Amino acid sequence: MRVKLIGAPVEDGAGRMGCEMGPSALRTAGLARALGDLGHEVLDLGTVARPPAMPLAHGNTALKALPETVAWVEALGAAAYEASADGLPIFMGGDHSLSAGTVAGLSRRAKEKGRPLFLLWLDAHPDFHTLETTRSGNLHGVPVAYVTGQKGFSGVFPPLDAPVDPARIAMLGIRSVDPAERAALSDAGVSVNDMRLIDEHGIAPLLRTFLKRVQAENGMLHVSFDVDFLDPAIAPAVGTTVPGGATFREAHLVMEMLHDSGLVTSLDLVELNPFLDERGRTATLMVDLTASLMGRRVMDRPTRSF
Repeated sequence: MRVKLIGAPVEDGAGRMGCEMGPSALRTAGLARALGDLGHEVLDLGTVARPPAMPLAHGNTALKALPETVAWVEALGAAAYEASADGLPIFMGGDHSLSAGTVAGLSRRAKEKGRPLFLLWLDAHPDFHTLETTRSGNLHGVPVAYVTGQKGFSGVFPPLDAPVDPARIAMLGIRSVDPAERAALSDAGVSVNDMRLIDEHGIAPLLRTFLKRVQAENGMLHVSFDVDFLDPAIAPAVGTTVPGGATFREAHLVMEMLHDSGLVTSLDLVELNPFLDERGRTATLMVDLTASLMGRRVMDRPTRSF
């Protein structure tokens, strides 16, 4: 497979500095080499640059770095659309506001191909605030609301060519939801698989159900992987740690199942803050998990026919 690595050093949407170093950490941890060793053609397309930010105003005075974030969304939307023409793009972040751009560009590409875009959101948070409802003002909390066409972004964020159907989104690992998001998610019809569901049913059946829907509709599948999907005990390099996340084996199982499905067409790796890491521990784990998604196995098991 042709894999395209694209740096997205966004940190304007987060509440603390450091995420802009994420792409460099993933490169240093050997992401390109790991994918090349699996037989993939790996092209590192470098790093997206943010265009000049234009003045913007909004009634919610809590919003932080609004002009800068909007500029990133525009640039990454164009980069995602272009990179998805031929190959599997991997966007190396960068905070999760980058997904407002990547998903918008990818949904435009899917529409052009006549296929629906599905979104698997691996995260502790649903990121379903609008510009009106966010109290922190940190715009890494709004990308899913934006790409699904929720109210409150018109005239500020770039117009969406192809909003993502909320019914084609599955969230895994959720364990920190604000009241405004809870109500909005229910109204929109997003499938939210929180950690209680995972504890009760296991992560495999929940993911399998979603993948069957993607396959049935011949969908393109974008995976947006936030470091805080993982338990902070194994992945400390994130500024939004929430206890009780996915374990090492649960995370690898998700990636192995995604590989087996053959449905993934693009990937975000977000919220990696190397400043908070321990000797590159989290960056190395993210590389290993990406390798699992792209075909690396702990143990090759023969396919059996009965």
